[in-house]
Amino acid sequence: MSNDTTAAGDRDPEETREMVRERYGTIASDSQDCCGDVGIDTTDDDGCCEGNADATGSERLGYDADDVASVADGADLGLGCGNPKAFAEMTPGETVLDLGSGAGFDCFLAAEEVGPDGDVIGVDMTPEMVSKARENVAKNDAVNVEFRLGEISHLPVADATVDVVISNCVVNLAPEKQRVFDDAYRVLKPGGRVAISDVVQTAPFPDDVKMDPDSLTGCVAGASTVDSLEAMLDSAGFEAIEIAPKDESTEFISDWDADRDLSDYLVSATIEARKPAHPT
Repeated sequence: MSNDTTAAGDRDPEETREMVRERYGTIASDSQDCCGDVGIDTTDDDGCCEGNADATGSERLGYDADDVASVADGADLGLGCGNPKAFAEMTPGETVLDLGSGAGFDCFLAAEEVGPDGDVIGVDMTPEMVSKARENVAKNDAVNVEFRLGEISHLPVADATVDVVISNCVVNLAPEKQRVFDDAYRVLKPGGRVAISDVVQTAPFPDDVKMDPDSLTGCVAGASTVDSLEAMLDSAGFEAIEIAPKDESTEFISDWDADRDLSDYLVSATIEARKPAHPT
């Protein structure tokens, strides 16, 4: 039984997936890049990131200028709520799996970390995103990166073949989060780990947020609490579970909605766990 009790769990899973697929298909087609594209009011002359003209959307999320500059144009859509590279501790020769890989930004950064002897697999359920990411492979000369079409709750990846699973603000979009963690556990090698940036719910959402499709597909209404995430990871079989809210994320989360301060209900967090070296 799933431990996920968020509002997203009250919706039909296939309806949720279709809403998410449609939204991010549009983003891929439009090459939209706007501070995470989560309900931000972009009608002002200054556009998104108002008052932060010296920083890109990704730099506000925790990437540095070298990260942004190292990836060719077209892969960084500014979508996310953190930087999994910063704490995933990827090493040369490892195999990395990115859940909800989008246009490939985190995959290309991971490829630099694991080097030519490593491999990076990106999985995304949006055909337009996968197509865009595959086009970006050549732009980044990333011969050790591949992108596969699939759902993160049913990964097109073989058992026990991955060293580290990363993700950036995507698990909250999944209607069946327990299955996501169960499948991440399946594909990890013994001793493998997850290093995920995502949003966590810190207070109950107002009813209009819980029922708003834009809030769900915009990385808001599908957020789980820390306790719920810990329970799901434990149920999947993970150990050494650590979920650390990032207080500084309120700076950009407060920009996600023009009508309310979403940092009253959400915070970005790092989510880490490990598959036992000798699973029982």
